[in-house]
Amino acid sequence: MSEGKLKTAVLGLNEAGQLLLEAVSQVDYFQIQAVADKDTALAERIAGEWQCTAYDDYRQLIIQNQLDCLLVAAGMHSCDEYVRMAMKKKFNILKLAPAARDFEEAVKFVRLSEDEDIRFAIANPRRFARSFLALRDFLQQGRIEQVFLMTAFCSAGEQPYPGWQTDPKLAGGGVLLHNCYWIIDQMILNFGIPQQVYSLNTNQAQDRQQRLYLTEDTAVVAMKFTDTLIGNLVASRRAGIGPKEEFLKLYGKDKILTVNDKRLTVSDGLGETNEELEYEDDELFCMREQLKNFAVSILSPDENKLCSSGRENLQDMAVIESAYLSARTGFPEEPAKVLQMASRRTGEPTSI
Repeated sequence: MSEGKLKTAVLGLNEAGQLLLEAVSQVDYFQIQAVADKDTALAERIAGEWQCTAYDDYRQLIIQNQLDCLLVAAGMHSCDEYVRMAMKKKFNILKLAPAARDFEEAVKFVRLSEDEDIRFAIANPRRFARSFLALRDFLQQGRIEQVFLMTAFCSAGEQPYPGWQTDPKLAGGGVLLHNCYWIIDQMILNFGIPQQVYSLNTNQAQDRQQRLYLTEDTAVVAMKFTDTLIGNLVASRRAGIGPKEEFLKLYGKDKILTVNDKRLTVSDGLGETNEELEYEDDELFCMREQLKNFAVSILSPDENKLCSSGRENLQDMAVIESAYLSARTGFPEEPAKVLQMASRRTGEPTSI
């Protein structure tokens, strides 16, 4: 580590990876050493822009560098063994959500990171969006009472997504895992893990046999948090369903809170707006804040708690795992049992 800066590389230079690279370049704690992507021309072009070393072989990047941090934007199907290799070389890892392709894989990464005594964090940048921080303040201050219903909506709109995300073996899941991870994280962050999860999933395939070979592009998930609080999530990433739209809405005794990336709105029981807080936060701002937290948790761990650790994200993964299991069984499933099974397999507790 030179001059208090963390030697850092970015693995995967898709759109999200380039945003991550731009954000890390704006945080003083990091020094970009290398970038890697399977597309050689892309890796070389971006390395030239940031004056660092380019790789088109993920393995070589890990072998030829001794880094403090590896920031992972590539799909896990293309780099899982290299992330494990990096952990064994004591690289701290920040991975863009989701944490893994499935719950069991996430547990293995968490366990390895703890064995190697390194930081393993999942990027949930909306935790740093001021609208969602305001939501947390509202709840902690008791400014909305007796929340009994929570609804979430996630439409990915017309944005393209890579073809491998339609393959269950490569992707692990579809819209729930890759598009709704952040909103599930917000639900759990504010209200804890639900007792039961019931999910209906589908995709655009015309017959049942075809649907077995594709990830879901549309889902409805019902959640029971307590005897007095239930929630639901409606999600889709089909083409032709309109623009991207994402929000979380809470119904309380005499108030309704609606929050998205840039706004928190407080309404009365009749739907009349009483208060509206607006922010100019964008994806780059939120990612910078996430990276700052990641860096200081490495540089000054006693004074700075890591936000969104891998172990903490096991709760998100357990809920998603339960949703997929429910879609297969046709019955409600319990995320707590998924966490317990992981504890029995690894011999370690999964409590946060």
